[in-house]
Amino acid sequence: MSSAVTETEESARSSPLTPLKLVGLVCVFLALCLDVGAVMSPAWVTADDQYYLSLWESCWKPTSTENWQCSSTLGSDWQVATLALLLGGGALVLMSFLVALVAVCIGTRRRFYAPVAFMLFAAVVLQACSLVLYPIKFIESINLRIYHEFNWGYGLAWGGTIFSFGGGILYCLNPRNYEEYY
Repeated sequence: MSSAVTETEESARSSPLTPLKLVGLVCVFLALCLDVGAVMSPAWVTADDQYYLSLWESCWKPTSTENWQCSSTLGSDWQVATLALLLGGGALVLMSFLVALVAVCIGTRRRFYAPVAFMLFAAVVLQACSLVLYPIKFIESINLRIYHEFNWGYGLAWGGTIFSFGGGILYCLNPRNYEEYY
């Protein structure tokens, strides 16, 4: 009986919602926003105002005209794989954000921390694979003879991956070990 009272008193005394979990929720939200921005970005690779490549289309401007010519990028396997991995990671980040948000809104928070962290780490693996695959296959398959650079869309995707990793770490931390900080 005394051990049940002690556990009840401990759960009443220390709230399972800690500042680490709130910062983790903010990290997951930022990761979600960055992932959406990366997927919608028209600029993953640009080359001297003559070429740009996104996850959805590839456009180039012949030197003799002012008109851009565009084609879909969903015809090559590596670009479809990159998009699928990035969207799969984004879906996991969205699900983990919703679970974390529900955990904040209802009283039973602690049991949701491990699934949120697991989904975030799975999203990091998927997104990191897509972000490593993309430049390797781009350089291997597309032969540009002009200066090109990976642009802000690619950087947003890396930012979303880093925030997902940070959120996963914050959801792994056990607040019982850090009571003196709260």
